[in-house]
Amino acid sequence: MTNYGTIPTSSSSPTPTTTNLEFLSRAKHRIKHSLSTRRPWSLMFHLRSFSLPRSFPDAISRVRTNLSFFQSNYAILSLLVLFLSLLWHPISLIVFVLLLAAWLFLYFLRDEPLLILNRTVSDRVVLAVMAVLTIGLLLLTGATVNILVAVLIGVVVVVVHAVVRGTDDLYLDEEEAAAAAALTSPAS
Repeated sequence: MTNYGTIPTSSSSPTPTTTNLEFLSRAKHRIKHSLSTRRPWSLMFHLRSFSLPRSFPDAISRVRTNLSFFQSNYAILSLLVLFLSLLWHPISLIVFVLLLAAWLFLYFLRDEPLLILNRTVSDRVVLAVMAVLTIGLLLLTGATVNILVAVLIGVVVVVVHAVVRGTDDLYLDEEEAAAAAALTSPAS
């Protein structure tokens, strides 16, 4: 009996070890892909792009554009500041690590848009909900002063960077440009 032209397939059912290895392989691929699509840190801290804004409206425009462009980088930076503030509070740190896993799956490592009740949830909504959830749950752990100081430091670092980082060399795609234009235009 000949089997010319057939594609050999495995007739045995997958073992738990192979499914675990496939899951880890897919997770590794998603992590590499997600991290490679984030804005490069070298672009964020390009020294020649730093200057003081000419006016207050210029500063506001810079903040809006940089927040849109470096959204993920700013989230990572803020989470790092929060993590460092929790090193001496083990319960808060455990809660933070669990929330960090939720951040990874819901915000940083998603390939597709998040769907809830057949509606697409934007990245900005996920970012806002996860930020409020993270701060709210961490405040319940008793490290209130550390958390509030860390959030304040994170906000100050992000705003200062967004104000002094020029936007001339940033190129948004069409969707990001439309979102940034909607943010910078005055409400009618």
